[in-house]
Amino acid sequence: MTPSVSIIMGSASDWPVMEKAARFLDEMAIPFEINALSAHRTPEAVAQFAKGAQARGLKVIIAAAGMAAHLCGVIASLTTLPVIGVPVKASLDGMDALLSIVQMPPGIPVATVGINGALNAAILSAQILSLGDEPLRQRLLAHRESLKKKVTEANEAFADVTFQWKMKNEE
Repeated sequence: MTPSVSIIMGSASDWPVMEKAARFLDEMAIPFEINALSAHRTPEAVAQFAKGAQARGLKVIIAAAGMAAHLCGVIASLTTLPVIGVPVKASLDGMDALLSIVQMPPGIPVATVGINGALNAAILSAQILSLGDEPLRQRLLAHRESLKKKVTEANEAFADVTFQWKMKNEE
């Protein structure tokens, strides 16, 4: 089995954020890999990875980066595979990373999720892959139904919460 998605982090310190992506991909039965590569400290390894990604069977790359956040753009510049950037809150509340990732020059796009939004990056990866995979699309639909169920259950639980001035919801 070859991985369809690659999770790339600039350093191991990004793992607490990116673990959410790995857990979701695992839950959806999507083969994936995890690598630590740095645009600044291991540029040759990043170039080798990105240039060979498609030939190895990868279909989507999720790249996490904080601060200057060059990893996502460097990878995107070296492959035509979709790259999803996850800005990591390392400094400046993650705004530096977010702005670095979304401000890619014309012709080298990086899809970008919110700060520390690894779960959404994994969901977006699954949505991309589901275009040619009906069973995966069905798993995504089931996931959406589970989200809907959680909100419905929470709303039902709030109906039982009492306060002196809390009014009953009108049906």
